[in-house]
Amino acid sequence: MKHRFVIRDKDQLFIFDNYNDIPEEFDHVIEFRPYVPPGPHTDEQHQEIHEWNGRLQALMRRERASSNKNR
Repeated sequence: MKHRFVIRDKDQLFIFDNYNDIPEEFDHVIEFRPYVPPGPHTDEQHQEIHEWNGRLQALMRRERASSNKNR
């Protein structure tokens, strides 16, 4: 299984399986579904899992910044 990130920009939906491919500006986060492998997890996997919340928060800030520019 892969990650799945869906964003809306204007009237189009864009689907990404790599977080780093998400553009800097867009209208809305529609779906944020990082793949988390079943446990038990290695220390490296725990670190990556821990980082996903911060990545979602970063997308939300970019979403707000983008929507504020369009007003």
